[in-house]
Amino acid sequence: MTALTDLLHFDRQTQALGQVSGRLGWDQETMMSSGSSAQRGEEMAALEGVLHGRRSDPRVGEWLAVCEGEAVDQVTQAQLRQIKTAYERAVKVPGELAEAIASTTSMAQGKWAAARAADDFEAFAPILQEILALKVEEGQALAAGGDVYDVMLADYEPGTTASELDRMFGALRPGLVALRGEILEKPPAKSLQGSFDEAVQLQIASELAQCFGYDLSRGRIDKAVHPFSSGSGQDVRITTRTDPNDPFNCFYSTIHEVGHGCYEQNVDPDYTLTAIGQGASMGVHESQSRIYENQLGRSRGFTEFLFGKMRAGFGDFGIETADEFYKAVNSVRSGFIRTEADEVQYNLHVLLRFDLERAMIAGDLQVHDLQSAWNERFAADFGYDVPCASQGCLQDVHWSVGLFGYFPTYSLGNVYAGCLFSRMTEHIADLDDQLRVGDLSKATGWLQERLQRHGAVNLPRDTITQACDMAPSEAPLLAYLRNKFSDIYDLRL
Repeated sequence: MTALTDLLHFDRQTQALGQVSGRLGWDQETMMSSGSSAQRGEEMAALEGVLHGRRSDPRVGEWLAVCEGEAVDQVTQAQLRQIKTAYERAVKVPGELAEAIASTTSMAQGKWAAARAADDFEAFAPILQEILALKVEEGQALAAGGDVYDVMLADYEPGTTASELDRMFGALRPGLVALRGEILEKPPAKSLQGSFDEAVQLQIASELAQCFGYDLSRGRIDKAVHPFSSGSGQDVRITTRTDPNDPFNCFYSTIHEVGHGCYEQNVDPDYTLTAIGQGASMGVHESQSRIYENQLGRSRGFTEFLFGKMRAGFGDFGIETADEFYKAVNSVRSGFIRTEADEVQYNLHVLLRFDLERAMIAGDLQVHDLQSAWNERFAADFGYDVPCASQGCLQDVHWSVGLFGYFPTYSLGNVYAGCLFSRMTEHIADLDDQLRVGDLSKATGWLQERLQRHGAVNLPRDTITQACDMAPSEAPLLAYLRNKFSDIYDLRL
């Protein structure tokens, strides 16, 4: 056997164990009993210790050194790039620190959920302080004197820096604030009336998932407090949630997670359990969930199809026409929850989190001041006060699991989705006609061919550039939002 063969075989086993770890996390969020969290924390820490040991195994470095001199094809080069990145990261982080992060974040999820239910930030603050300290220690080990937040970003969006995001987000903010202000001066759209049976919601959600191409023979849909997707290849699972007064929460959470799930299901099967057998980055991943949810799922054509399904499933719910329904789906209203925010205001929620977590990492914001800082920033950005912690700084699970540097990828994904949709509409002339009858095959097929099947063969920016035939820019997203909501709310272009 050659060094390359040995390395790829070893990495395949590591990838498989990583999938097992992910499955434990999925179980914890969906089915695990509440009293099992302490033991699960130990299990996760033990498995993370094994994974860290494999990722930092000296043999990986030796194999990589030999392989660098070998002539290999593009796909193998990409695998070696990904393995090398993971190895160099692993050897810089002490094993005991990796285990401590895994154990603490596993326990923190239960404490976050309890604090969120009780609207008690102070109950969560101590363990958040522990997580922050551990993640800063990890970041300092990885940065080796460089910018700690930039190395945190690299875990989710390789090649991106905070200064680049500042420029992009700075260009987004004025247009979003102006558009939001114009819309909120207009009369609100009609709201849905009545109560919506959970079983019917979940049935329609399953049908929508399959419309968008999600393969239930290689996946499943479960309920969770915070919807997410998990897995890759032949085992890709998603979750959703229900609200008896708001079926859109269920339907669009499902479509969003289906975007993530289909990306993983559609990666070239030859890449399964390899270093390139998953999405290129979290920003690219988010581009798929957002284009499924928004540009496709909230389009005039698709909402006409969904309107028919809802009338069949729920009867009369206070909306009489497809046009009224389209406006209701895309309603812009005051609200507190990021995952429930409309397209216009969503990125403002993300930018708030981006700035606050950067301040915490830099030491400019202390954990015990987070709630007040959040509330002050929210009032400044949105014009009204946060009523409670569950609708403020406790609404997201991310910090409890140590995902610092993750939030900005949501807005980056929106930017990527804007670029992709701009190009898609040039290539699929009858797209809206297809969506009107619930046929997503051309749209999702275009995404599969142009982007999804390639997995992580290319770096994130290159992945988007090749799919769109253009470098990423915030301009297409701003143009799409301005055009769409000017039509809905009769604004001047």
